[in-house]
Amino acid sequence: MLSNSDIEALEDILFAEPWGEDALDFFGLHGVVCASVVGPSELQAEEIFRLATGTDAVPGGEIPEIFSRCIRQLAADMAYSLDMGQALELPEPEDDDPMNALENWCAGFVDTFLEHEEEWLDAASEEETADLMVPMLTLSGLFDDEDFQKVRNSDKLSRQMADAIPDSLTDLYLLFHAPD
Repeated sequence: MLSNSDIEALEDILFAEPWGEDALDFFGLHGVVCASVVGPSELQAEEIFRLATGTDAVPGGEIPEIFSRCIRQLAADMAYSLDMGQALELPEPEDDDPMNALENWCAGFVDTFLEHEEEWLDAASEEETADLMVPMLTLSGLFDDEDFQKVRNSDKLSRQMADAIPDSLTDLYLLFHAPD
């Protein structure tokens, strides 16, 4: 489990110049790492860094060690929980805006899915994958789809989608990682 100082160090990296404007926050980064863990192929730290910062090149060619270490720790914790049959818990924001944090988390997860959509859809049943992705796609705020908008504009429907995410993550993990 990451300490508060690890999370602060990650956010210092994410909000640093020159990519701070385009970078995800910790919740979005957590979503990227989660997609890497539950999806069909584990991403390397360099790709996670690229997705989280929105940059194509790592300055100086090297990812900060604390970033790589925290990513490995997060991924290992998630995989362990899933392997033990436990639902993943999404990070809780310290402020009073859990839906914004959830939207950021979903956006990071969905960005990672979209970056590797072909692998996700080829590696398993396309229809099952699509069904399991609905809560994250809906709450990500990345799509102007009218049905998604209706759900996001309803507290009750948004909460139902949010409550479905842990089960969707477990089912995606099993779809891609459980032996047949």
